[in-house]
Formats: sequence, structure tokens, C-alpha cells
Amino acid sequence: MLRCFRGIGTLTAICLLTEIFEFGRLDSPRALMAYLGIVPSQDASGSDTKDRRLPITRTGNGRVRRLLVEAATHYRHGSGVSAAMKKRRVGQPAWALALADRATGRLRRRHAYLIQRGKHRCKVTVAVARELAGFIWAMLREYQQHQAQAAVKG
Repeated sequence: MLRCFRGIGTLTAICLLTEIFEFGRLDSPRALMAYLGIVPSQDASGSDTKDRRLPITRTGNGRVRRLLVEAATHYRHGSGVSAAMKKRRVGQPAWALALADRATGRLRRRHAYLIQRGKHRCKVTVAVARELAGFIWAMLREYQQHQAQAAVKG
């Protein structure tokens, strides 16, 4: 199911699932992003009224963070569906495909917008990886809900 996302193949999906293992313990997408260390650190000292954004915290799982950044590099290209992606999508639930398509459109637009504003390419890729983590959290949460409904019915 994670393979519906652009840039995430079988090996990447397996690594994500085994490294994070239980997504249910993370209450929100921001909790997942913080767990992976892809949130910006802040410098807000005492009487200082400014809230400065610093580089990402890098406190979490480095392997998953690297996989997400590598997957995020695929969002710099057009939002079409390749032949390999069409093969991976066969047999996937409609709700998963809809979420993946929504993610592809949003992440592609986000990448283009940040590049247009003059942001550095590496920072843009990390920002897209952060949002990709949020979409992955949403997909896995939706999957858990569908599994729970199927268990109640069956």
C-alpha cells in the first residue's frame, strides 16, 4: 500500500514498516515527524521575542529519514504515473490510490513553490520529505481503521 506513493518501492516500504513498526503509538503526523527528526529546531531564549528556525533536529531514526529524503527527490519531476507505478497500483484499494494521488499533487506543488521562492534544493527536499511522512502516517492510520472495521464485520 505504501508503494502507491511516488519514490517508495517495495524495499523502501518494508524498511519504513520495520523501522517504525507500530504507527498507532504516534498520535499525529507531527509526532511521526518529530520521531524521525525532520522538524526544524528552534531558538527561542527567554526575553527574545523572535522565534528563529534552525536546521532539522536529526534526533530520530536516521535510516528512515534518509529513505524519506530519497523518496522526496522524486517529487521534483512531473506528477504523471509511470508504467512501473501503474503496475504497483494494480489491486490497491481505491482510498489508498486517492490519498497517494492527493499526496503527489500537493508535494509536487510544494516542491515547485519552494524552488520558485529561491530556497536551496536540499532544504526543499527535506521539507517535502517531512510532508511525505505526514501522508504516510495518514495512510497507515486509514489502513488500521479499515482493518478494525473488517475485524468487526468478519
